[in-house]
Amino acid sequence: MHEQHLYEYAVIRIVPKVEREEFINVGLMLYCKRQKFLRIQYQIPAKKIRLFCEEFDLDQLKTNLDSFVAICEGKKSAGPIAQLEKDERFRWLTAVKSSSIQTSRPHSGFSSNLDQTFEKLYQELVL
Repeated sequence: MHEQHLYEYAVIRIVPKVEREEFINVGLMLYCKRQKFLRIQYQIPAKKIRLFCEEFDLDQLKTNLDSFVAICEGKKSAGPIAQLEKDERFRWLTAVKSSSIQTSRPHSGFSSNLDQTFEKLYQELVL
Protein backbone atom coordinates (compact mmCIF):
# COMPACT_ATOMS: atom_id res chain seq x y z
CA MET A 1 0.00 0.00 0.00
CA HIS A 2 1.26 3.48 -0.88
CA GLU A 3 1.74 5.98 1.92
CA GLN A 4 -0.80 8.81 1.90
CA HIS A 5 0.58 12.35 2.24
CA LEU A 6 -1.33 15.37 3.48
CA TYR A 7 -1.26 18.15 0.90
CA GLU A 8 -2.75 21.60 0.46
CA TYR A 9 -3.69 23.30 -2.79
CA ALA A 10 -4.97 26.68 -3.89
CA VAL A 11 -6.46 27.78 -7.20
CA ILE A 12 -4.90 30.85 -8.83
CA ARG A 13 -7.55 33.26 -10.04
CA ILE A 14 -7.56 36.30 -12.27
CA VAL A 15 -9.93 39.06 -11.23
CA PRO A 16 -10.08 41.33 -14.30
CA LYS A 17 -12.12 44.01 -12.50
CA VAL A 18 -11.49 43.75 -8.78
CA GLU A 19 -14.52 45.88 -7.95
CA ARG A 20 -16.82 43.30 -9.59
CA GLU A 21 -15.26 40.34 -7.74
CA GLU A 22 -15.67 38.05 -10.78
CA PHE A 23 -12.80 35.66 -11.37
CA ILE A 24 -11.38 33.13 -13.82
CA ASN A 25 -9.39 30.12 -12.62
CA VAL A 26 -6.01 30.13 -14.38
CA GLY A 27 -3.66 28.04 -12.28
CA LEU A 28 -2.96 25.76 -9.35
CA MET A 29 -0.42 25.45 -6.53
CA LEU A 30 -0.01 22.26 -4.54
CA TYR A 31 2.13 21.95 -1.41
CA CYS A 32 3.10 18.95 0.74
CA LYS A 33 5.30 19.59 3.76
CA ARG A 34 6.33 15.97 4.37
CA GLN A 35 7.47 15.46 0.78
CA LYS A 36 8.98 18.98 0.47
CA PHE A 37 6.78 19.36 -2.61
CA LEU A 38 5.63 22.67 -4.07
CA ARG A 39 4.35 22.82 -7.64
CA ILE A 40 2.66 25.53 -9.64
CA GLN A 41 1.24 25.73 -13.15
CA TYR A 42 -0.92 28.24 -15.00
CA GLN A 43 -2.42 29.02 -18.37
CA ILE A 44 -3.82 32.32 -19.64
CA PRO A 45 -7.23 32.01 -21.33
CA ALA A 46 -6.94 35.32 -23.22
CA LYS A 47 -10.35 35.17 -24.92
CA LYS A 48 -12.14 34.47 -21.66
CA ILE A 49 -10.30 37.30 -19.86
CA ARG A 50 -11.13 39.69 -22.72
CA LEU A 51 -14.83 38.87 -22.26
CA PHE A 52 -14.58 40.23 -18.71
CA CYS A 53 -12.34 43.20 -19.53
CA GLU A 54 -11.23 44.13 -23.06
CA GLU A 55 -8.40 46.38 -21.88
CA PHE A 56 -6.85 43.90 -19.44
CA ASP A 57 -3.04 43.87 -19.84
CA LEU A 58 -2.24 40.25 -20.72
CA ASP A 59 1.49 40.90 -21.03
CA GLN A 60 1.63 42.26 -17.48
CA LEU A 61 -0.47 39.31 -16.31
CA LYS A 62 2.08 36.88 -17.77
CA THR A 63 4.92 38.78 -16.09
CA ASN A 64 3.11 38.67 -12.74
CA LEU A 65 2.22 34.97 -13.04
CA ASP A 66 5.82 34.19 -14.00
CA SER A 67 6.80 35.93 -10.74
CA PHE A 68 4.46 33.57 -8.86
CA VAL A 69 6.23 30.64 -10.54
CA ALA A 70 9.70 32.01 -9.73
CA ILE A 71 8.74 32.50 -6.07
CA CYS A 72 7.20 29.04 -5.89
CA GLU A 73 10.33 27.50 -7.40
CA GLY A 74 12.62 29.47 -5.07
CA LYS A 75 14.55 31.25 -7.82
CA LYS A 76 17.01 33.82 -6.47
CA SER A 77 15.94 36.27 -9.17
CA ALA A 78 12.48 36.43 -7.54
CA GLY A 79 13.83 38.27 -4.52
CA PRO A 80 13.76 37.63 -0.77
CA ILE A 81 10.33 35.96 -0.65
CA ALA A 82 11.64 33.20 -2.93
CA GLN A 83 14.37 32.42 -0.40
CA LEU A 84 11.87 31.45 2.29
CA GLU A 85 11.08 27.81 3.08
CA LYS A 86 8.49 26.14 0.82
CA ASP A 87 5.72 26.35 3.41
CA GLU A 88 6.36 30.07 3.91
CA ARG A 89 6.35 30.71 0.15
CA PHE A 90 3.05 28.80 -0.19
CA ARG A 91 1.52 30.83 2.67
CA TRP A 92 2.80 34.11 1.21
CA LEU A 93 1.44 33.31 -2.25
CA THR A 94 -1.96 32.25 -0.87
CA ALA A 95 -2.38 35.23 1.48
CA VAL A 96 -5.54 37.25 0.87
CA LYS A 97 -4.93 39.97 -1.70
CA SER A 98 -7.11 42.60 -3.32
CA SER A 99 -5.25 42.58 -6.62
CA SER A 100 -6.07 41.17 -10.03
CA ILE A 101 -4.24 37.93 -9.16
CA GLN A 102 -5.70 36.13 -6.16
CA THR A 103 -5.85 32.59 -4.85
CA SER A 104 -8.59 30.52 -3.34
CA ARG A 105 -8.29 29.67 0.30
CA PRO A 106 -6.10 26.58 0.69
CA HIS A 107 -7.86 23.21 0.61
CA SER A 108 -6.37 19.94 1.84
CA GLY A 109 -6.44 16.27 0.98
CA PHE A 110 -4.41 13.06 1.02
CA SER A 111 -2.47 11.59 -1.89
CA SER A 112 -0.01 8.80 -2.55
CA ASN A 113 1.06 10.43 -5.84
CA LEU A 114 1.33 14.23 -5.64
CA ASP A 115 2.08 14.79 -9.33
CA GLN A 116 -0.93 12.70 -10.34
CA THR A 117 -3.12 14.54 -7.84
CA PHE A 118 -1.84 17.87 -9.18
CA GLU A 119 -2.71 16.88 -12.76
CA LYS A 120 -6.20 15.72 -11.73
CA LEU A 121 -6.93 18.93 -9.81
CA TYR A 122 -5.54 21.08 -12.62
CA GLN A 123 -7.83 19.36 -15.13
CA GLU A 124 -10.89 19.68 -12.88
CA LEU A 125 -10.38 23.21 -11.58
CA VAL A 126 -8.44 25.12 -14.23
CA LEU A 127 -8.98 23.68 -17.71
